[in-house]
Amino acid sequence: MTRPGFDAARCIVVKVGSSLLQSGPAVIDAIADDIASLTGQGKRVVLVSSGAVALGRPRLGLGGGSLTLEQKQAAAAAGQPVLVGEWERAFARHGKATAQALLTLDVTESRRHWLNARATLNTLLDLGAVPVVNENDTIATDEIRYGDNDRLAARVAQLVGADLLVLLSDIDGLFDQDPRTHPGARRIGEIERIDAAIHAMADGANSLTGVGTGGMRSKILAAEIATASGCATAIGPGAAERPVLRLGQAECGSWFHPTGSAVSARAAWIAGAHSPNGEIRIDAGAAAALQAGKSLLPVGATGIEGHFERGDAVRITGPDGAAVARGVSGYDAGDARRICGCKSSEIEALLGYRRAAALVHADDIVLASPGGGAHG
Repeated sequence: MTRPGFDAARCIVVKVGSSLLQSGPAVIDAIADDIASLTGQGKRVVLVSSGAVALGRPRLGLGGGSLTLEQKQAAAAAGQPVLVGEWERAFARHGKATAQALLTLDVTESRRHWLNARATLNTLLDLGAVPVVNENDTIATDEIRYGDNDRLAARVAQLVGADLLVLLSDIDGLFDQDPRTHPGARRIGEIERIDAAIHAMADGANSLTGVGTGGMRSKILAAEIATASGCATAIGPGAAERPVLRLGQAECGSWFHPTGSAVSARAAWIAGAHSPNGEIRIDAGAAAALQAGKSLLPVGATGIEGHFERGDAVRITGPDGAAVARGVSGYDAGDARRICGCKSSEIEALLGYRRAAALVHADDIVLASPGGGAHG
Protein backbone atom coordinates (compact mmCIF):
# COMPACT_ATOMS: atom_id res chain seq x y z
CA MET A 1 0.00 0.00 0.00
CA THR A 2 1.53 3.30 -1.09
CA ARG A 3 1.38 6.69 0.57
CA PRO A 4 -0.25 9.17 -1.85
CA GLY A 5 1.55 12.07 -0.18
CA PHE A 6 4.91 10.65 -1.18
CA ASP A 7 4.08 10.35 -4.88
CA ALA A 8 2.40 13.76 -4.92
CA ALA A 9 5.32 15.61 -3.29
CA ARG A 10 6.92 18.06 -5.73
CA CYS A 11 9.66 19.36 -3.43
CA ILE A 12 11.40 17.15 -0.85
CA VAL A 13 13.99 17.87 1.82
CA VAL A 14 16.07 14.86 2.89
CA LYS A 15 18.05 15.05 6.13
CA VAL A 16 20.92 12.65 6.79
CA GLY A 17 22.36 12.26 10.29
CA SER A 18 25.97 11.96 11.44
CA SER A 19 25.72 8.26 12.29
CA LEU A 20 24.77 7.45 8.71
CA LEU A 21 27.67 9.45 7.28
CA GLN A 22 30.03 7.31 9.31
CA SER A 23 28.47 4.09 8.01
CA GLY A 24 30.51 4.20 4.81
CA PRO A 25 30.19 4.96 1.08
CA ALA A 26 27.54 2.31 0.42
CA VAL A 27 24.98 4.12 2.59
CA ILE A 28 25.82 7.49 1.05
CA ASP A 29 25.55 6.01 -2.45
CA ALA A 30 22.15 4.44 -1.70
CA ILE A 31 20.76 7.77 -0.50
CA ALA A 32 22.20 9.58 -3.53
CA ASP A 33 20.71 6.91 -5.82
CA ASP A 34 17.23 7.54 -4.40
CA ILE A 35 17.56 11.32 -4.64
CA ALA A 36 18.74 11.02 -8.25
CA SER A 37 15.73 8.82 -8.98
CA LEU A 38 13.40 11.45 -7.48
CA THR A 39 14.96 14.29 -9.44
CA GLY A 40 14.64 12.15 -12.56
CA GLN A 41 10.88 12.19 -11.91
CA GLY A 42 10.93 15.98 -11.98
CA LYS A 43 10.93 16.45 -8.20
CA ARG A 44 13.07 19.11 -6.52
CA VAL A 45 15.25 17.71 -3.72
CA VAL A 46 17.35 19.52 -1.10
CA LEU A 47 19.77 17.49 1.01
CA VAL A 48 20.50 18.53 4.60
CA SER A 49 23.58 16.65 5.76
CA SER A 50 25.12 16.40 9.20
CA GLY A 51 28.59 14.98 9.70
CA ALA A 52 31.13 17.77 9.35
CA VAL A 53 32.23 17.68 12.99
CA ALA A 54 32.24 13.87 13.14
CA LEU A 55 34.28 13.61 9.93
CA GLY A 56 36.70 16.34 10.99
CA ARG A 57 37.56 14.94 14.43
CA PRO A 58 39.90 12.16 13.24
CA ARG A 59 41.59 14.50 10.76
CA LEU A 60 42.64 16.74 13.66
CA GLY A 61 43.40 13.95 16.11
CA LEU A 62 40.44 14.80 18.35
CA GLY A 63 39.25 11.83 20.38
CA GLY A 64 35.77 10.67 21.19
CA GLY A 65 35.30 12.86 24.26
CA SER A 66 33.52 16.18 24.60
CA LEU A 67 34.86 19.14 22.63
CA THR A 68 35.11 22.81 23.42
CA LEU A 69 33.25 25.23 21.15
CA GLU A 70 36.53 26.15 19.45
CA GLN A 71 37.41 22.49 18.89
CA LYS A 72 33.96 21.83 17.39
CA GLN A 73 34.40 24.76 15.04
CA ALA A 74 37.85 23.53 14.04
CA ALA A 75 36.55 19.99 13.50
CA ALA A 76 33.72 21.35 11.34
CA ALA A 77 36.20 23.32 9.23
CA ALA A 78 38.30 20.19 8.70
CA GLY A 79 35.28 17.96 8.05
CA GLN A 80 33.35 20.14 5.60
CA PRO A 81 35.60 19.34 2.59
CA VAL A 82 35.31 15.62 3.34
CA LEU A 83 31.53 15.83 3.73
CA VAL A 84 31.00 17.76 0.51
CA GLY A 85 33.47 15.55 -1.33
CA GLU A 86 31.53 12.42 -0.39
CA TRP A 87 28.24 13.81 -1.69
CA GLU A 88 29.94 15.20 -4.81
CA ARG A 89 31.36 11.74 -5.54
CA ALA A 90 28.04 10.00 -4.94
CA PHE A 91 26.01 12.34 -7.17
CA ALA A 92 28.66 12.50 -9.90
CA ARG A 93 27.78 8.87 -10.62
CA HIS A 94 24.43 10.21 -11.85
CA GLY A 95 25.86 13.24 -13.64
CA LYS A 96 24.35 15.59 -11.07
CA ALA A 97 26.04 18.68 -9.66
CA THR A 98 25.98 19.46 -5.95
CA ALA A 99 26.24 22.88 -4.29
CA GLN A 100 27.10 23.55 -0.66
CA ALA A 101 24.95 25.97 1.35
CA LEU A 102 25.98 26.79 4.94
CA LEU A 103 23.30 28.34 7.14
CA THR A 104 23.08 29.76 10.65
CA LEU A 105 19.96 30.33 12.74
CA ASP A 106 19.65 34.00 11.83
CA VAL A 107 19.19 33.10 8.16
CA THR A 108 15.77 31.55 8.78
CA GLU A 109 14.77 33.90 11.60
CA SER A 110 15.42 37.13 9.66
CA ARG A 111 12.95 37.71 6.83
CA ARG A 112 15.55 39.52 4.71
CA HIS A 113 18.06 36.68 5.04
CA TRP A 114 15.19 34.24 4.47
CA LEU A 115 14.47 35.82 1.09
CA ASN A 116 18.14 35.71 0.08
CA ALA A 117 18.51 32.04 1.06
CA ARG A 118 15.24 31.08 -0.60
CA ALA A 119 16.27 32.76 -3.85
CA THR A 120 19.64 30.97 -3.87
CA LEU A 121 18.25 27.52 -3.12
CA ASN A 122 15.45 27.89 -5.66
CA THR A 123 17.93 29.01 -8.32
CA LEU A 124 20.11 25.96 -7.62
CA LEU A 125 17.05 23.73 -7.94
CA ASP A 126 16.02 25.47 -11.16
CA LEU A 127 19.49 24.73 -12.55
CA GLY A 128 19.19 21.04 -11.70
CA ALA A 129 21.72 20.97 -8.85
CA VAL A 130 21.29 19.20 -5.51
CA PRO A 131 21.85 21.74 -2.72
CA VAL A 132 23.75 20.20 0.21
CA VAL A 133 22.81 22.22 3.29
CA ASN A 134 24.57 22.14 6.64
CA GLU A 135 24.76 24.38 9.66
CA ASN A 136 27.78 26.66 9.47
CA ASP A 137 29.45 25.14 12.53
CA THR A 138 32.75 26.93 11.86
CA ILE A 139 31.21 30.25 12.98
CA ALA A 140 28.05 29.23 14.87
CA THR A 141 27.88 29.81 18.61
CA ASP A 142 25.16 28.75 21.04
CA GLU A 143 23.29 32.00 20.36
CA ILE A 144 23.04 31.43 16.61
CA ARG A 145 22.78 27.64 16.45
CA TYR A 146 19.84 25.52 15.43
CA GLY A 147 21.16 22.98 17.90
CA ASP A 148 20.56 20.00 15.62
CA ASN A 149 20.11 19.44 11.91
CA ASP A 150 16.58 18.07 12.33
CA ARG A 151 15.40 21.55 13.22
CA LEU A 152 17.55 23.00 10.44
CA ALA A 153 15.95 20.59 7.95
CA ALA A 154 12.46 21.65 9.05
CA ARG A 155 13.37 25.32 8.53
CA VAL A 156 14.83 24.52 5.11
CA ALA A 157 11.58 22.71 4.24
CA GLN A 158 9.70 25.91 5.11
CA LEU A 159 12.24 27.95 3.17
CA VAL A 160 11.77 26.11 -0.14
CA GLY A 161 8.07 25.34 0.34
CA ALA A 162 8.65 21.58 0.51
CA ASP A 163 5.77 19.11 0.49
CA LEU A 164 7.76 16.41 2.29
CA LEU A 165 10.56 16.31 4.87
CA VAL A 166 12.43 13.00 5.14
CA LEU A 167 14.45 12.44 8.32
CA LEU A 168 16.77 9.47 7.89
CA SER A 169 17.88 7.92 11.16
CA ASP A 170 19.20 4.64 12.52
CA ILE A 171 15.71 3.51 13.54
CA ASP A 172 12.65 2.51 11.49
CA GLY A 173 10.45 5.38 12.56
CA LEU A 174 8.72 6.23 15.84
CA PHE A 175 7.99 3.39 18.27
CA ASP A 176 5.93 3.35 21.43
CA GLN A 177 9.07 2.08 23.21
CA ASP A 178 12.73 1.85 22.25
CA PRO A 179 12.83 -1.24 19.97
CA ARG A 180 16.49 -1.88 20.81
CA THR A 181 15.63 -2.54 24.43
CA HIS A 182 11.98 -3.66 24.07
CA PRO A 183 11.57 -6.43 21.44
CA GLY A 184 7.78 -6.02 21.51
CA ALA A 185 7.87 -2.29 20.68
CA ARG A 186 5.23 -1.20 18.17
CA ARG A 187 6.02 1.11 15.26
CA ILE A 188 3.61 4.02 14.84
CA GLY A 189 3.10 4.16 11.09
CA GLU A 190 0.70 7.10 10.69
CA ILE A 191 0.56 10.15 12.94
CA GLU A 192 -2.31 12.56 12.30
CA ARG A 193 -1.47 14.92 15.14
CA ILE A 194 1.58 15.39 17.37
CA ASP A 195 0.29 15.44 20.94
CA ALA A 196 1.60 14.74 24.44
CA ALA A 197 1.46 10.99 23.87
CA ILE A 198 3.68 11.26 20.77
CA HIS A 199 6.17 13.44 22.64
CA ALA A 200 6.24 10.90 25.48
CA MET A 201 7.15 8.13 23.03
CA ALA A 202 9.94 10.26 21.57
CA ASP A 203 11.58 10.96 24.92
CA GLY A 204 12.92 7.42 25.21
CA ALA A 205 12.70 6.02 21.71
CA ASN A 206 16.17 7.03 20.57
CA SER A 207 18.04 7.17 23.85
CA LEU A 208 20.88 4.95 22.71
CA THR A 209 21.94 7.12 19.79
CA GLY A 210 25.25 8.82 20.59
CA VAL A 211 26.78 10.17 17.39
CA GLY A 212 24.59 13.14 16.54
CA THR A 213 23.06 15.95 18.56
CA GLY A 214 19.48 15.07 17.69
CA GLY A 215 17.62 11.92 18.67
CA MET A 216 13.95 11.04 18.22
CA ARG A 217 12.81 13.98 20.34
CA SER A 218 14.47 16.48 17.99
CA LYS A 219 12.85 14.70 15.03
CA ILE A 220 9.40 15.07 16.57
CA LEU A 221 10.04 18.77 17.19
CA ALA A 222 11.18 19.12 13.57
CA ALA A 223 8.03 17.32 12.42
CA GLU A 224 5.94 19.79 14.40
CA ILE A 225 7.58 22.72 12.59
CA ALA A 226 7.21 21.12 9.17
CA THR A 227 3.67 19.76 9.47
CA ALA A 228 2.36 23.10 10.75
CA SER A 229 3.62 24.58 7.47
CA GLY A 230 1.87 22.02 5.30
CA CYS A 231 4.86 19.72 4.90
CA ALA A 232 4.43 16.00 5.63
CA THR A 233 7.30 14.38 7.53
CA ALA A 234 8.64 10.83 7.22
CA ILE A 235 11.13 9.16 9.56
CA GLY A 236 12.94 6.01 8.54
CA PRO A 237 16.26 4.14 8.55
CA GLY A 238 18.94 5.61 6.33
CA ALA A 239 20.89 2.36 6.13
CA ALA A 240 17.98 0.39 4.65
CA GLU A 241 17.75 -0.64 1.01
CA ARG A 242 16.27 2.25 -1.02
CA PRO A 243 16.16 4.35 2.16
CA VAL A 244 14.19 7.29 0.76
CA LEU A 245 11.96 5.58 -1.82
CA ARG A 246 10.82 2.89 0.61
CA LEU A 247 9.09 5.55 2.71
CA GLY A 248 6.47 5.77 -0.03
CA GLN A 249 5.18 2.42 1.28
CA ALA A 250 2.76 2.50 4.21
CA GLU A 251 4.48 -0.43 5.94
CA CYS A 252 7.78 1.50 6.20
CA GLY A 253 8.79 4.21 8.63
CA SER A 254 6.54 6.75 10.33
CA TRP A 255 4.51 9.34 8.43
CA PHE A 256 3.40 12.60 10.05
CA HIS A 257 0.49 14.20 8.20
CA PRO A 258 0.50 17.98 7.67
CA THR A 259 -1.78 20.00 9.93
CA GLY A 260 -1.42 23.40 8.24
CA SER A 261 -0.34 24.80 4.90
CA ALA A 262 2.72 26.68 3.67
CA VAL A 263 0.47 29.39 2.26
CA SER A 264 -1.47 29.87 5.49
CA ALA A 265 1.72 29.99 7.59
CA ARG A 266 3.31 32.62 5.36
CA ALA A 267 0.08 34.60 5.13
CA ALA A 268 -0.26 34.57 8.91
CA TRP A 269 3.23 36.03 9.29
CA ILE A 270 2.60 38.79 6.76
CA ALA A 271 -0.87 39.65 8.03
CA GLY A 272 0.36 39.55 11.63
CA ALA A 273 3.15 42.11 11.13
CA HIS A 274 1.75 44.64 13.59
CA SER A 275 3.58 47.72 12.33
CA PRO A 276 4.63 47.58 8.68
CA ASN A 277 7.60 49.86 8.25
CA GLY A 278 6.51 51.43 5.00
CA GLU A 279 3.94 51.78 2.29
CA ILE A 280 3.85 51.21 -1.46
CA ARG A 281 1.16 53.14 -3.33
CA ILE A 282 -0.05 51.56 -6.57
CA ASP A 283 -2.27 52.44 -9.51
CA ALA A 284 -5.62 50.88 -10.41
CA GLY A 285 -4.06 48.47 -12.91
CA ALA A 286 -1.63 47.11 -10.34
CA ALA A 287 -4.43 46.79 -7.78
CA ALA A 288 -6.43 44.69 -10.24
CA ALA A 289 -3.35 42.56 -10.96
CA LEU A 290 -2.89 41.86 -7.24
CA GLN A 291 -6.53 40.85 -6.90
CA ALA A 292 -5.92 38.40 -9.75
CA GLY A 293 -3.00 36.81 -7.87
CA LYS A 294 -0.19 38.57 -9.74
CA SER A 295 3.04 40.07 -8.38
CA LEU A 296 3.48 43.80 -7.85
CA LEU A 297 5.80 45.10 -10.58
CA PRO A 298 7.65 48.43 -10.30
CA VAL A 299 5.68 49.90 -13.21
CA GLY A 300 2.50 49.72 -11.14
CA ALA A 301 3.92 51.63 -8.16
CA THR A 302 3.20 55.33 -7.86
CA GLY A 303 4.93 56.17 -4.58
CA ILE A 304 7.02 54.83 -1.69
CA GLU A 305 6.61 55.96 1.92
CA GLY A 306 8.62 55.22 5.06
CA HIS A 307 11.85 53.35 5.67
CA PHE A 308 12.04 49.60 5.22
CA GLU A 309 14.59 46.94 4.35
CA ARG A 310 14.31 44.09 1.90
CA GLY A 311 12.27 41.41 3.63
CA ASP A 312 10.21 43.82 5.74
CA ALA A 313 6.42 43.81 5.66
CA VAL A 314 4.88 46.82 3.90
CA ARG A 315 1.38 48.18 3.34
CA ILE A 316 0.16 48.31 -0.25
CA THR A 317 -2.46 50.98 -0.91
CA GLY A 318 -4.50 51.89 -3.97
CA PRO A 319 -5.07 55.23 -5.76
CA ASP A 320 -7.68 56.25 -3.14
CA GLY A 321 -5.38 55.43 -0.24
CA ALA A 322 -7.37 52.37 0.78
CA ALA A 323 -5.53 49.21 1.82
CA VAL A 324 -5.14 46.72 -1.02
CA ALA A 325 -2.75 44.24 0.60
CA ARG A 326 0.25 43.64 2.79
CA GLY A 327 3.41 42.11 1.43
CA VAL A 328 7.10 41.38 1.93
CA SER A 329 9.18 43.87 -0.03
CA GLY A 330 11.78 42.52 -2.43
CA TYR A 331 13.74 45.80 -2.23
CA ASP A 332 14.67 48.31 0.44
CA ALA A 333 12.91 51.69 0.44
CA GLY A 334 15.71 53.58 -1.28
CA ASP A 335 15.96 51.19 -4.21
CA ALA A 336 12.17 50.89 -4.40
CA ARG A 337 11.97 54.66 -4.89
CA ARG A 338 14.54 54.51 -7.70
CA ILE A 339 12.59 51.92 -9.69
CA CYS A 340 9.08 53.13 -8.79
CA GLY A 341 7.02 53.44 -11.99
CA CYS A 342 9.70 51.86 -14.19
CA LYS A 343 9.61 48.72 -16.29
CA SER A 344 11.23 45.60 -14.85
CA SER A 345 13.67 45.57 -17.78
CA GLU A 346 15.06 48.92 -16.55
CA ILE A 347 15.91 47.77 -13.00
CA GLU A 348 19.50 46.77 -13.69
CA ALA A 349 20.34 50.07 -15.42
CA LEU A 350 18.80 52.09 -12.59
CA LEU A 351 20.29 50.18 -9.64
CA GLY A 352 23.48 48.74 -11.10
CA TYR A 353 22.43 45.21 -10.24
CA ARG A 354 19.69 42.81 -11.19
CA ARG A 355 17.44 41.06 -8.72
CA ALA A 356 13.78 40.13 -8.85
CA ALA A 357 11.48 41.63 -11.48
CA ALA A 358 8.82 42.26 -8.82
CA LEU A 359 8.73 44.80 -6.03
CA VAL A 360 6.63 42.29 -4.09
CA HIS A 361 6.30 38.71 -5.30
CA ALA A 362 2.84 37.15 -5.49
CA ASP A 363 3.88 34.48 -2.97
CA ASP A 364 4.56 37.24 -0.44
CA ILE A 365 1.27 39.16 -0.81
CA VAL A 366 -1.78 38.91 1.46
CA LEU A 367 -4.81 40.75 0.12
CA ALA A 368 -6.80 43.07 2.37
CA SER A 369 -10.28 41.98 3.35
CA PRO A 370 -13.24 44.24 2.61
CA GLY A 371 -13.02 45.53 6.16
CA GLY A 372 -9.40 46.58 5.69
CA GLY A 373 -7.64 43.59 7.29
CA ALA A 374 -5.30 41.21 5.49
CA HIS A 375 -6.32 37.73 4.47
CA GLY A 376 -4.66 34.84 2.65
